Formats: sequence, structure tokens, C-alpha cells
Amino acid sequence: MTTPPTGPGFTGRLKRAVTGDAGTPLVFLGNFEVENQWAQGEPALPRVASHAGSAVVNSMDEFALLLGGKDDHVVLKAAPDEGYRRYLEGLGMALPTVHVVADADPRRTVTEDALADPALIATLAGLAAEGARLSAHGVSEVEERLSAATGLAVAGPSAALCKRVNSKIYSRRAADELGLRQARGWACDTLEELAAAVEAAGELLAAGRKVVVKDAFGVSGKGIVVLDSEKRLARLHRMAVTQAKKQADGEGEGAGDGTGVRTSLVIEEWVAKRCDLNYQFTVGRDGSVHFDFVKELLTENGVHKGHRIPARLSDAQVQELTEAAARIGGRLAADGYFGVVGVDAMVAPDESLYPVIEINARNNMSTYQSVVHDGPTALVDPADVAVARHYTVRLDRRFPFDEMRAVLDGLLLADGRPTGLFVNNYATVNAAADQASAPAGGAPAQGFEGRLYGVLVESSAERVDALDADITRRLAALTERSSV
Repeated sequence: MTTPPTGPGFTGRLKRAVTGDAGTPLVFLGNFEVENQWAQGEPALPRVASHAGSAVVNSMDEFALLLGGKDDHVVLKAAPDEGYRRYLEGLGMALPTVHVVADADPRRTVTEDALADPALIATLAGLAAEGARLSAHGVSEVEERLSAATGLAVAGPSAALCKRVNSKIYSRRAADELGLRQARGWACDTLEELAAAVEAAGELLAAGRKVVVKDAFGVSGKGIVVLDSEKRLARLHRMAVTQAKKQADGEGEGAGDGTGVRTSLVIEEWVAKRCDLNYQFTVGRDGSVHFDFVKELLTENGVHKGHRIPARLSDAQVQELTEAAARIGGRLAADGYFGVVGVDAMVAPDESLYPVIEINARNNMSTYQSVVHDGPTALVDPADVAVARHYTVRLDRRFPFDEMRAVLDGLLLADGRPTGLFVNNYATVNAAADQASAPAGGAPAQGFEGRLYGVLVESSAERVDALDADITRRLAALTERSSV
């Protein structure tokens, strides 16, 4: 059963879905790029090794501040800027109680920081005794360790199930089983399946088409390679086989000829599109499915940059996605999953839909924008146009929110001003400040890059574009001053 997007708001629906009671207090964790945990031990495309996340990515945990209400809690890597807190409260938001880790490491997720803080563990154990539950961006073994250490029950399925259903292989096969349209492609668990997929994909390339190869747990545009020649596909195939066999040898699995060696890749035909979409629904413990929203995805070179609300879709297209959500949600529920689900989809040039590109059974960037458009305290009028995006800023020192507010004077959404930029994360602006190097000899410190996340709200798409241009101009001027 699928219900329309009405009711008391996203957080209340989430609580009812994952705990059975809309009054259950939740402890929110913004452990972004949890896919890095799920990907550990999985064969993948060869890539440059990197840590689980940069300082800026790990400071995206502050998004979780906007999910809770006054009876909830959130664990953060750093206390919110006081000016930013006042700004949110000035918009009428009842914020959750904030718990800050004692010794934040910019290379760690907020969950890893929490596990290293005995005092915080004790505080969270007290919340568990009062009936609170742990609500993470996504559940991995790290969040399960925090649950065990604190006694906070996870408001979601097991890490093993979350990992399984977040694999692009699961998405591909589930869509096939449900009869949902998707690009021609192949899910590859073994080297034998990969060899067959490469042969079939080679025929597409020989016919002048492109193919895309995806890591099962790639995220944010990583682990995706677009190919236009059989030679490049063959080279990538050899590299993937070598990496899979090397990992199997390290784990003591597989025969010398590669028989039974695991891989974890998807190969698909590259198809034309008008735009990308992201829609979200929530699966309840009882198997019910609530369609939350659909947004138009804004990307640049395959990397997510933001969302447009509402998506430029017909009523029939929205209905088709709602029906797809009901079918996917039913499939997930049958496998034991409950909680937030975000699905990436596409609109073809002829306006037909590809309703499943991949299933993300976790929170999504768009989840944290729910305060803008969902529930009785929504900040956006239904007739308005909203665009969620981020701006890169380069600074030479920590920049307090009140100073940023002055830079953007007259452009921010604020009490008494129903349109403008709503800032929904400020921690990412200064996240890399402590990593900026200070050259010897008294030279000025080198600058650092941060991100200002927000949602632009205006009465029309044209006015959103004008607002965006004004913000971009002012932030560019700020960057120029910082580099002098």
C-alpha cells in the first residue's frame, strides 16, 4: 500500500515507520559515505586508494541537525556555529539536543569519533535507558559497534542486510524481477558472469554504443567508468580480474584458474536522458510504503551537485514513480528491510522513464532537505521553486556564520523573508581550516576550501537563477579577498 505525501512531516513518519511510535526519541548520526564501510573486502574497479572521507565530507554530519525535533538528539563532530544556531532558531526550528564528540578526527566519520569517546558513550547509554533509538545515515558494522557499546538499539535493519540491498547488483536484479524498465545490462558476482557480460557489452561497443561499468558500492560519482571502445573494455576487464584474484588469494578463496572468484560489478549500456531524478519513500516495519517526494537531480560530470524541487514531471510520470516505489518497497520489505529508501531514476529524451538506476536503502542528500518542503513547519510554499546546491568557497581563516550572513545580506531566507537562500549546513565551510598549512618564515597561511550548502527558494525558476548568480558573485568576491 502506498500513501500520498501528507501528514505531520517526515521525521514523525520516519519514527513511526522504524519504531512503531512517532513519539520515540531518536539519536541521529550523519555518517555520510557509509558505502566506504560496505565496500571493505569487496572486489572493485582499480582506483587510487583514499581514506574513508575528507574533512569536508565527514563534516556533512551537521545535516542531521535538521532531522530531529526538541525531544531528539544528534551526535556531531563539532558544535554548530552559534550564529548558525541562532539563524535556525530564528526560522522557528526546534532543534534536537546536540552531543559533541570529545576529540574529533577530520579523517574519521562521526560514528568512529563517538566510539573513541568514553564520556559520550556513557551519555548515550543513559539515553538508551530512556528509550531512545539510534538513527544513522546508513547502518554498517561501525554503527552496530556503537549500538553495542551504548545499548542504543538501531532504528533500522542489520548492517549485513543494509549492505546487501545497497549493492548495485541488488538494484539491478530486483528491477529485473519486478519488470521495471532499465538500461540493458548485467550484474556480475563472479568472474564467469563478468566475462559473459564483457562479451555482450563488446557487441554494443562494436555497434557504436557506449557502456558504463560500475562498482557495486561506488558513491558520489566514484567507481563508475564510461567506455567507448572494446580495447578499453578489455583492458578494464583484465585489471578487474587481476584485482579480484589478488583479493581472493589474500582471503584464501577461489581456484588458481579463477573459478569461483568473486567480483562485484555492473555493466550497462549508456543511454540518453533528459534529466536524472531522485525519489524517496519510507518502508515501515509492517511493510507499508509511503512515497515521500521526487526531485530532479542536478549533476556535473556525473557527480551529484544538488536537487530541483519540484521536478519537471507530468502527473502521469509522478504516478509511475509512485507505483514503482510501491513495488520496490514491497520487495525490500519481503527481504526484511525497513526505513528510508532513495532511488535514482532517469527521464529519457522521449519523456519515458527509467524508474530504477540504483536503490539506496539509506538516507540521501535529499532526505536532509525535508525540513524545507515537508510537514506543518515547511519553509517553502508549495508554489515556490527550490534548488538545493552547494557553493565552493576558499578562505584563509575560520569564517563565522555571522560574517557570512553579512556577506549574503538580503539574500538569506529568514524570519519575515519567505524567499532566499536557506543554509542547511555550515560546518562544511570551515571543516578544512585546521588542515590549512602554515609555511615557515612568517609567510601567510595557505588557504583552504569549504562548501556552503543551502536551498535556494524563489517564486520562479528565473528568480532562482538570479538569486544563484548573486550568491555566486558575492562568494567569488569573498574568495578573492581571502586570496589577497
